[in-house]
Order: sequence, then C-alpha cells, then structure tokens
Amino acid sequence: MHHPPPDFEPRVYTPQRIAAVVATLASDGIPAAQALAGSELDEAALRAPGTRVSYAQTVTVLRNALALARNPTVALRAGARMHLTAYGMWGYALQSSPTFSALIEFAITYRRAIGPLADMHHDPARAPGTCSFEVLVSPDPRDPLYRFALAFTFAAHLTLARDLYGDGFGFTGLRLACPAPEHGAGVWEAWFQCPVQFGQPDNALQFDEAWCTRAPRLHDPLTHAMASESCQQFMAGLAHAGGIAAAVRRKLVEQMPWRFPSIESMARTLALEPRTLRRRLATHGTTYRSILNEVRLRLAIEYLRKTRMTTEEIAERLGYSEAANFRHAFVRWTGTSPHAYRLACAPC
Repeated sequence: MHHPPPDFEPRVYTPQRIAAVVATLASDGIPAAQALAGSELDEAALRAPGTRVSYAQTVTVLRNALALARNPTVALRAGARMHLTAYGMWGYALQSSPTFSALIEFAITYRRAIGPLADMHHDPARAPGTCSFEVLVSPDPRDPLYRFALAFTFAAHLTLARDLYGDGFGFTGLRLACPAPEHGAGVWEAWFQCPVQFGQPDNALQFDEAWCTRAPRLHDPLTHAMASESCQQFMAGLAHAGGIAAAVRRKLVEQMPWRFPSIESMARTLALEPRTLRRRLATHGTTYRSILNEVRLRLAIEYLRKTRMTTEEIAERLGYSEAANFRHAFVRWTGTSPHAYRLACAPC
C-alpha cells in the first residue's frame, strides 16, 4: 500500500523540531537568523504558542543546518532535545497508554499529527522488537537530508522511549538505507551504544522484546482516551488543511499503478475545471506536472530499492511509453541512471 507524502505547504504543525535544530546550532555559535534564513520565521515566532509551521519551512531549516553545521552530531543532538512534552497531546497519549501494543498502535495511527520527518511501521507478529521507518522529507537515501532526518528521528525516539520507560531503555541495533557519512560514522555507534549498519534495504531501530510486555510508567486509560480523541480531531482537520496539492497526491496514489491521468482527467475527478485546478495549485507554488513527477520519483526509488523489477517494467508501471523516456527523466531528477542508482543503493 502506497501512502501519499504529506503536503509540504499547510502551516499546521508546532515548531518544536525547528526550535530543536535552531537551539542546537546556537549552542555551536551559529546565530538563529542564519539557521532560519528563508523560512519566514524568527526567534520570536519559535517562542510564540500560536506559531504553526509547514513541512516546507522545516525542510528549509534542515537544509540550512546541513550547510551551516560544523559538527557531525548536530542532527543527533537536535533530535535528543525532543522530550515527551514536545509532542503535545500526542505525547500525553503515549505516556498514558495502558499497554505497549496500545502505545505503538497509537504512535503509528496518529503519527502524521506531529509532522514527523519519517513514518513508522511495526509488525508485532514478525518482529516485535523492531520499528521500521520511511523518510518523508526526501525520497533519496543518498541525499544528506535523508540521513539528517534519520539521525534526528532515531535520537528523538531514544529520548522519547527513555521518558516513557526510564533511562534503562536502549536500542540493540540500527539499520539505515543511506550510505555511511564520509566523516563521523563512528559517532552513531558511540551515540546509541549499539551496532549501526548503513547501506541496508530499510531503516529500522531494534530493541529488546522484553520491553513489549511493559506499559509506560504513567499509564492511565482515561487520559489516553481523552488525548486520543484530541489527536483524532486534529487528523480530521489535517485532511482538510492539506489543500488541493494533497488531494492531487492522494488521487494519484489511489490510481496507481498503471494509470497516470492527465490534468483534465484529474480535474474531473476533483469536480473542477482544468484552469481552476492549475490556478489553485499555483497558489501553493506547484504544478500538476511537478506533483506527478514527485510521485513518480518516489515510486521509482521504491521499486529500484525494494524490487527486482527491470527498468522497462518500472517505466511501464510509471506510465512511460518507452523505457528511454523514464531513464531520461530519472537522470534529470537524481543526476544518475536507474541502473547506477540501484547499484549504489544495494547493501554492501
């Protein structure tokens, strides 16, 4: 099942992630104004309780951090600042979960409510002590932003788990699809105190299955139900806040594979005139072709990394009349050919 990527434009999320990155850079002597450049935010906005941010603003700050950072631990240290209280009602729901299974189910079901950098998955039947992650802010494991997002996410989850279960909690291993950084690969094992493998088929954190039998220290069913209801309401509003760009992404994913409708067909599906759809997408700073290419790229990367489909089969599935057209498009998107990309992402 394909899940559409989040709409990057709506400003509906709290700014804690941005604030954590800015504070970490500030501790290294980098002014907040530089960290926030291009995001339309300032320090005062990060402190204001009513401030809401978009994925686009978050990505701007993360890319600023990549350009400004002088220390390879910036993403790890920023993620470690994300304590339970940073997540609002979502955090309260986790803290009050009556069981571990309820905690994990809630965390996954309502994860998009917190504007995560990566989606989380858990299969209790096959691997109860493993949670896998799909990066949302970049589809390319070789993009430095992809590794930054994972570093932040894994460090944040360690902090969160220790807030819930105590300082005795730890990971037993980490897997990352991205290649090891040129400098600082050993920093990861030193930070997490467990084996860390880069260039893997997926992203995952592993922990002792014994934790699956323990409820959070402050579990309370009534509080959990109240917090869950609040998150349900937010998610319902988020579906409307996503706007027309999100609606187009959802419809494209629903109609995959094989069918990639024209803008005229998509407009009919959305009960709009084509010119109205173009105008409304333009207000979000995007076009139908851009969204279609984004979805195609994400699927192409998924097929290249996770299946043995040939380039010709992928091209057909993505709606290209000829494999050569797909190859040209993929080179334009990523700077490399599908074949070279698959080789580069193959596990060592």
